[in-house]
Amino acid sequence: MDTSGTPPDIDLKAVDAALSQYPLLNIPGPTTPGGTITTISVVPMAPTPTHITGSQDQQLSISPTADRNLLLRPAALTTTDSHGPTFYGAKSAALKQFDVSRAATRSQSVAATPPMSVAGIGTKVSKPDYSEAKIVLALVGLPARGKSYLSNKLTRYLQWLEYKVKVFNVGQLRRKRAQEVEQQQGVKENHSAQYFSHSNEDAIKAREGLAEESLEMLITWLKGGGNVGIHDATNSTRSRRAKIAARVAKEPNLVLLFLESLCDDPVIIAANIALKASAGDPDYKGMSKEEAVADFSNRIKQYEAVYETIEPFEWEGMEYEKQQRKMTGPDVQQQAAETHAVEKEKEDKRLKLVEEAAKNPGKDNQRQALVTRQMAKNVSYMKVINVGRQLDIVRVNGYLQSRIAYYLMNLHIKPRSIFMSRHGESQYNVDGRIGGDAPLSARGEMYAKALPMLITDNIGAAQMQVWTSTLQRTIQTARNLPYPKLTWKSLDELDAGVCDGMTYEEIAEQYPDDFANRDEDKFNYRYRGGESYRDVVVRLEPVIMELERHENILVIGHQAIVRCLYAYFHNISQEDLPYINIPLHTVIKLTPKAYGCEEERRVESISSSLNYGSHFLVTLSRYKVPIAAVSTHRPKPKAGGDVQGDPASVTTLRSSARDYYGDKA
Repeated sequence: MDTSGTPPDIDLKAVDAALSQYPLLNIPGPTTPGGTITTISVVPMAPTPTHITGSQDQQLSISPTADRNLLLRPAALTTTDSHGPTFYGAKSAALKQFDVSRAATRSQSVAATPPMSVAGIGTKVSKPDYSEAKIVLALVGLPARGKSYLSNKLTRYLQWLEYKVKVFNVGQLRRKRAQEVEQQQGVKENHSAQYFSHSNEDAIKAREGLAEESLEMLITWLKGGGNVGIHDATNSTRSRRAKIAARVAKEPNLVLLFLESLCDDPVIIAANIALKASAGDPDYKGMSKEEAVADFSNRIKQYEAVYETIEPFEWEGMEYEKQQRKMTGPDVQQQAAETHAVEKEKEDKRLKLVEEAAKNPGKDNQRQALVTRQMAKNVSYMKVINVGRQLDIVRVNGYLQSRIAYYLMNLHIKPRSIFMSRHGESQYNVDGRIGGDAPLSARGEMYAKALPMLITDNIGAAQMQVWTSTLQRTIQTARNLPYPKLTWKSLDELDAGVCDGMTYEEIAEQYPDDFANRDEDKFNYRYRGGESYRDVVVRLEPVIMELERHENILVIGHQAIVRCLYAYFHNISQEDLPYINIPLHTVIKLTPKAYGCEEERRVESISSSLNYGSHFLVTLSRYKVPIAAVSTHRPKPKAGGDVQGDPASVTTLRSSARDYYGDKA
């Protein structure tokens, strides 16, 4: 074990002995059509919660996957709630010494690539180089099965991680082309259910052309610097998917991954149909809701008549693989061998025909080769069943594909709310200082006492979990809440490094270059020995994943932390993220849904509530507790104002309407 940089008061043998008490957990993996994952090893490594506290704020236990670094912290620093002198006092010489000597033990709260020293001015963090990541993510599924939900969620997540992602929706392109025809020729195309019939040859040709045009646009965009292009279409037949595979195979640097959404839950399907019929879709302009529902239901039936789900051997037609899985009884091996021989003979004949057709492709050739044998073997896909209840993963390779799969594993559509609040006003807020571990002020204590009633009035008897940082001002704010509590190191405030505990005036005086550089690029600027907003986004990824997995959560965090989480759910740009106005003594309620976010804000004497009601929107409510607090918000130093404008006004900030023509892209 490397002891470089390890404090001399740490008994390494004792640490190793303690870590050995947490064995690997072997969890049976899911069975997929492509094979079985035998075990998943869960290793006790960061980032994970450090401890769980009960409703009375007593420490209950340390998680088996607890933060390894917690074992390296001096015992005096593990206190969950203290009213005595704070060890992290911003002006304390001990803090500066602790930051240097214990750097290795604070790996969860600093950047992944921290500076080696605090000499010189702070640095600007560069964006990761994702130029080699090129994925065509082709969606598969019947209408009203949640494909757009998945594409929107994935887009938001990957963009938050700074990948370049764009959705190429064939339905949008179809409507756009129809709109152009109507404007130029005055002819309105009929896109009723009959247009989607498999017996309508002219419409089939038109729809195939639109799908191919959309794919070409996607490939061109990827070659121009994009990372993930999402082909949002039904892609409901093997022949359509084979054409996609054949086209992508011509591009040596592109990887194809299919994502199928299967859903047989009548409640989900009915809700999606109702939304489609009432959300302003131009296909149903001038129709009553009942007529729109009937026509859209008929459209789904047209697709169902020809729909083919993805199989592990998508284009090889190896029926004996399916039969072998179904066979039971004492003669199963003999039956399997006989079936294998028969199907193998058929397969060999088919492959010869395919090879001959490949040598002589033509319009009239019924067996024209669409993909090669090798491509058929290597088809990669994920299959989401009932919007997250089950996920099949087959032949997924590489880091980015794995990140996509991991994210999809954590999605669900259960009704839930995510509450976010900054801690109550702290003494450092009153003094105008940043960072530190100061206790609550008198008004902050008042907010902590008022918070339980505000939360229980909104969720009633529903279950909830409270998440806080390891800093005492968040723990003190949560102490009166009657819910289980979880403490995250990842939720600690942005580390201000050597500027910790200083006022902005002191920073401008003592570190003028730092002050100017941070104002110039606040998202990327990293404090000397501290963090940037970009670093905070990276360490918050596991928190985001847990927020997607859980139901009702209250996060009591800090200004930078809540800004980053808020930006994720509202898809706010990096440039605007550091200037989101998150006032003290305000609870933000998010109801995650799918297509976008629209917000109005009213600061009233007691509360304000917003609910746009759509089944597929992120609705937001803000509840302002009538307890005064200082404002710690610093507006943008240049023209343009805050991303949220004046919080006292009522403003529509972002459109929640679905984009039917692709004009918002």
